[in-house]
Amino acid sequence: MSDFDKYLEKQLEDLEFKKEWDDLEPEYNMIQAIIDARKRSHLTQKQLAERTGIDQSDISKLETGNANPTLQVLKRLAEGMDMMLKLEFVPKQIK
Repeated sequence: MSDFDKYLEKQLEDLEFKKEWDDLEPEYNMIQAIIDARKRSHLTQKQLAERTGIDQSDISKLETGNANPTLQVLKRLAEGMDMMLKLEFVPKQIK
């Protein structure tokens, strides 16, 4: 276990910290999904920008969590990667 993992495990014992961490999970998952899909498509940010008409700097902002995409932007990204966008609601897990 890395030092960060040990530190995080300790911090997650604090209920307020854990709530904040859990609240950010959907945003982190979306960011990671965009990055993973782009890489699976073997595209650079620049290539994806050319395919979608979305500025490369805006794609970078999305991938670093410095922008919140609209559904329309997510659809354009999916189309540019020759993918379908799938949104899903799942039941909460009891912890």
